[in-house]
Amino acid sequence: MFEQDETLNALREALELSPENGILRSQFARLLMTRGRLEEAETLLREGLARCATSEVLQATLAECYRKLGNTSAALVILEDLVKRPNCKPEYLIQYARLLLLKGQLSEAAQAYQRGIARKPELADPDLAAALDVRPTGESEPWQDEPDVDEQGRIRIPVGESRPEDPILEMEKPDLGFKDVGGMDDLKKQIRLKIIEPMKHPEVYKAYGKTVGGSLLMYGPPGCGKTYLARATAGEIDAAFYSVGLHDVLDMYIGASEQRLHALFENAREHAPCVLFFDEVDALGSSRADLKASSGRHLINQFLSELDGIDGVNDGILILAATNAPWHLDPAFRRPGRFDRLLFVPPPDIEARMAILRVLLRGKPQVDIDCDAIAKKTEKFSGADLKAIVDQAVEDKLEQALAKGVPEPLTTKDLLHTLKQVKPSTAQWFASARNYALYANEGGIYDEIIDYLKLK
Repeated sequence: MFEQDETLNALREALELSPENGILRSQFARLLMTRGRLEEAETLLREGLARCATSEVLQATLAECYRKLGNTSAALVILEDLVKRPNCKPEYLIQYARLLLLKGQLSEAAQAYQRGIARKPELADPDLAAALDVRPTGESEPWQDEPDVDEQGRIRIPVGESRPEDPILEMEKPDLGFKDVGGMDDLKKQIRLKIIEPMKHPEVYKAYGKTVGGSLLMYGPPGCGKTYLARATAGEIDAAFYSVGLHDVLDMYIGASEQRLHALFENAREHAPCVLFFDEVDALGSSRADLKASSGRHLINQFLSELDGIDGVNDGILILAATNAPWHLDPAFRRPGRFDRLLFVPPPDIEARMAILRVLLRGKPQVDIDCDAIAKKTEKFSGADLKAIVDQAVEDKLEQALAKGVPEPLTTKDLLHTLKQVKPSTAQWFASARNYALYANEGGIYDEIIDYLKLK
């Protein structure tokens, strides 16, 4: 008991010296929870979130504290937000599954559990899996045994044998083009030169022995329009657009994810010319050095094989991918012929911000809103941040209308007032990106970040 008290006192003193340290605060709260001092832990965590409302580690720890206090609904509200975020930690999915099980939502709990262990197999919990009636990956199925792998580590796809059902992707024909993308002129110019012109003039490129298609990796802070830009690119070349999410590829059974990925590429080859878009590609192609399970390495090897066109020709297929964390992508993906062309998608420039604001304000009651003035004050704001400003201003107006009984239109003053309450969400991303650009910029792949942040 004395040693435990000494540990608590040491953590408390350390936290007093570094009150902004979310990880330290989380560890202190967890120790309090193990001692049964749940209310004290809750207060500690809420104080931390008052200092840093976006801290995921504090939010996840508070959700665990709420669960132990029996406040399942409050815990669910926190976890529902965490699991919707890009690249959410698999631990949050397992935590979410436990909460859903307590609420009796077995189907949703099983899906969350499967997503969690698909990303990090070592999180598998036999007791939780049994409660959810989820079959462990070690149990026998006709297509579940360790897959047949060739010398390059690629899955050999069996012919005529039982296999998981192939994923079905919905084909889109985007009705938007670059004219619908405000600003971003430099980005559009790069995509046009690298991607669109070869697709529009294949005979010229084939005369020089160049295949039509290729791969392009877009990266940058979340909420800055990478997916929208991919759809606009498909619209520019009047091509079919297939958007691939994690759920379209990942499967809990060994070897099934590789087969699903192969089926997706085969479908794209049958419908060329088309655009195959992978969102959150770092979740499918994480660095193999960081993976403990062989199943993750097999999936990466399969992905690389499909990009190379070893099992089928990729002529006429434009493979676009987006990620918020290119530094987590396996280096093999950036080899020439794969995602060797990286495109930095920064927060929208002033022209783009003005265009986004006009779209967001369309159809809403307003009086002479000066989008130019607002755009000038929102440097480094993402499109999602701009939407938050407009949404908050609308909510404030609704509250006033209900109080006065008379609805009033939005004004520039309303938006500028709301702007004071919203901070750019890209700041945290740039804090991480800056370190990679300065200290892990092999081959100059992050020079665009250096130029954007004016670090030279």
